[in-house]
Amino acid sequence: MNESTPSRILIVDDDARLRELLCRYLRESGLHAKGVADGRDMDVALGRDHYDLVVLDLMLPDEDGLALCRRLRSQDDAVAVVMLTAKGDDVDRIVGLEMGADDYIPKPVNPRELVARIRSVLRRSHRVPGAPSPEAGCLRFGAFTLDMAARTLHRHGRPLRMTGGEFAVLSVLARHPHTTLSRDRLMSLARGRGLEVMGRSIDITIVRLRKLVEEDPRRPRLIQTVWGAGYVFVPPAEEA
Repeated sequence: MNESTPSRILIVDDDARLRELLCRYLRESGLHAKGVADGRDMDVALGRDHYDLVVLDLMLPDEDGLALCRRLRSQDDAVAVVMLTAKGDDVDRIVGLEMGADDYIPKPVNPRELVARIRSVLRRSHRVPGAPSPEAGCLRFGAFTLDMAARTLHRHGRPLRMTGGEFAVLSVLARHPHTTLSRDRLMSLARGRGLEVMGRSIDITIVRLRKLVEEDPRRPRLIQTVWGAGYVFVPPAEEA
């Protein structure tokens, strides 16, 4: 997004007074904000316009926020999600983050803090130096080109054979550079691209991908393991 264009924020909350308060504060802070009351209206809004971030209340009259977050992630992992809830239990916070939320703020929320959190999430979601660059539907990292439309991987212009599951996992990793993804999170995002995986088969897919893209699969540099947490994709320019 052009820096001169305000980021577009969608607030999903059934509390009309709070929704209007937050929208007004976000607009006064230089953001484009729209408010809707439930998941159905969220779908309509997302179908009509592009939004950079969704502020999502946990307790809604139709689908709950966790279900909506899961659905958003299966449809479009590019949109950022901030969960907003009256529940302060750590379990709810952890579940929300595992579902794919980028941040979690308990109610009552200070509008100024919400704006600060939104800006922080948007900064993290912007591409950083060394991250794969989208060009004509392609992600490029080092000698590799991942063609999102053709669902192919090339090294130095030469095609490499890979399965649909391998492509799904690699495309998720490449779209989330420097972000540790748990197995569940990685499977959830990849499943949204047509991959059906169960249990620890994600580890087998990672092993196969390393054989494709690593100079030495036994000492991976692109697809690294974060012990006890998951996997992280480190583009060549950002290798330690």
